[in-house]
Amino acid sequence: MATPLSDSSLSPQSPFKTIAVVGLGTMGTGIAEVLARAGREVVGIDISEAAAARAVAALEAATERGVTRGRITEHERGDVLARFRTFTDLQAAADADLVIEVVPESYEIKQQVFRELDAIVRPEAVLATGTNALSVTRLAAESARPERVLGLHFFNPAPAMKLVEVVSSVLTAPQAVASVTDLALDLGKEPVAVGDRPGFVADGLLFGYLNQAAAMYEAKYASREDIDAAMRLGCGLPMGPLALLDLIGVDTARTVLEAMYAASHDRLHAPAPILKQLSEAGLTGRKSGRGFYSYEAPGSATVVRDSLTPPEGAATAPGRTVRSVGVAGSGTMASGIAEVFAKAGYEVVLAARSEEKAQAAKARIGKSLARSVDKGRMTGEAAAETLDRITPAGSYDAFADVDLALEAVAEDLEVKRQLFATFDKVCKPGAILATTTSSLPVVACARATSRPQDVIGMHFFNPAPAMKLVEVVRTVLTADDVHATVRELCAKVRKHPVDCGDRAGFIVNALLFPYLNNAIKMVEEHYATLDDIDAAMKLGGGYPMGPFELLDVVGLDVSLAIEKVLHREFRDPGLAPAPLLEHLVAAGCLGRKTGRGFREYAKR
Repeated sequence: MATPLSDSSLSPQSPFKTIAVVGLGTMGTGIAEVLARAGREVVGIDISEAAAARAVAALEAATERGVTRGRITEHERGDVLARFRTFTDLQAAADADLVIEVVPESYEIKQQVFRELDAIVRPEAVLATGTNALSVTRLAAESARPERVLGLHFFNPAPAMKLVEVVSSVLTAPQAVASVTDLALDLGKEPVAVGDRPGFVADGLLFGYLNQAAAMYEAKYASREDIDAAMRLGCGLPMGPLALLDLIGVDTARTVLEAMYAASHDRLHAPAPILKQLSEAGLTGRKSGRGFYSYEAPGSATVVRDSLTPPEGAATAPGRTVRSVGVAGSGTMASGIAEVFAKAGYEVVLAARSEEKAQAAKARIGKSLARSVDKGRMTGEAAAETLDRITPAGSYDAFADVDLALEAVAEDLEVKRQLFATFDKVCKPGAILATTTSSLPVVACARATSRPQDVIGMHFFNPAPAMKLVEVVRTVLTADDVHATVRELCAKVRKHPVDCGDRAGFIVNALLFPYLNNAIKMVEEHYATLDDIDAAMKLGGGYPMGPFELLDVVGLDVSLAIEKVLHREFRDPGLAPAPLLEHLVAAGCLGRKTGRGFREYAKR
């Protein structure tokens, strides 16, 4: 019979003093280090004596680095090491106030651990599972004390990562949740309260995105290097998705996705077949020495060349000569791209629908260059020379002699088609015609001309002067020398080109917006708050902005338009825009630009 809960046994005045960590792999060892450094007595338990020895060695090495860097004294190091003891028998957890299990992601293994702990620990001890994929409710239901079972999901590496997801089931006692939350705060972590569903918040959003990236690579839409570079440079992520899958473990990712799909039946969570193929071949990522990439040795982070690595200095088709560039448009993107080319020494014609608009766009560039001078990034003389290279024009007839005509006008296919028809009339033979579209078919722009072989996509990211990425989008009609010229141009203007085909979203938006849409669905389902989701992705995923911060910056109307394009192209029910997004757009709540989106903003 379960012992009734008492408030005093789990109050903040009576914190967990002795904590057992069951499973001393990478995660368990990291959690043990965090606890020992925070003054807790830590009982480390693993059936493998070798694993226990590695955990001790890892703590010794970590604390030695702390002494070397002046973060702790030698005496403090000795105290930390003395607080960590290892055992190979679960009986060692008998006196623990809290037990955290981080054994392999298997119901059978975890249930066996919980059954044995039921017969060992004190009635008031709290049992926490470190799972990120399995049902906490299912594990709790088979425990003798389900009210004392909850999830405590740390992120790897535990000593460095601030996020801890505190997962409660319908059976969990509020006092247990409160006590564990207090512990997380005492450890210097930022706890987020979530309910019980596979992946919780951070992994629930992260693994869907990783799965789509794997599927994109499997479809040979883009190379592994280009997919990873696109997400690092286009979204500011610390790692690309395929490199991250290798770090997490391809087999682990597949397990998490299987659990998510079993609960959601969302095709976006159905593991990409390549994950099964790599797992069953033993190519599980860094830990095996090979996954999506090849590594110097098992466990190494050093990527080595393999048969899929692009050859260095590969010969490309001879390009065309580009000395002058025409940029069509008067908005932020157009002026940013004009600034990029002018800084690189190109003569730029900046054309808009009127002379006044073109002059205003040039004035905006002047202000941007002045800020660069103020910040010491360029000299006043260089800024003046850059601005002198830009010629404003009120008619596209001014593009008669440019070698590259690039449009950055409204994201409206008919508007772009009309503009390309104009380019076709005014631009000289051999000029390259490019679109900066982020979601529309490039080939539709090409077909509006009599020279579709000269048309290509150059998707810059905003703000163009700062963002390094350009998605280079070939259609089935684009000539080889046009493609080669644009890639060479990207290098000359100090941008990183990634190749992709002409389909909705290209690389970045095709991976980014389903993730944002899924975050909105979490809020719709009252699973977590805006603040908790944003915190989880910044702290647990290393994202520079949470999804709702980003949505409000991008604009909810822009986001909805891209979601609709993706849904229309791929026809996957999981890509249907979240109703909440549609409702906010219909209400005129478009984000920061209107003062209200998912959050409210002070009026400028």
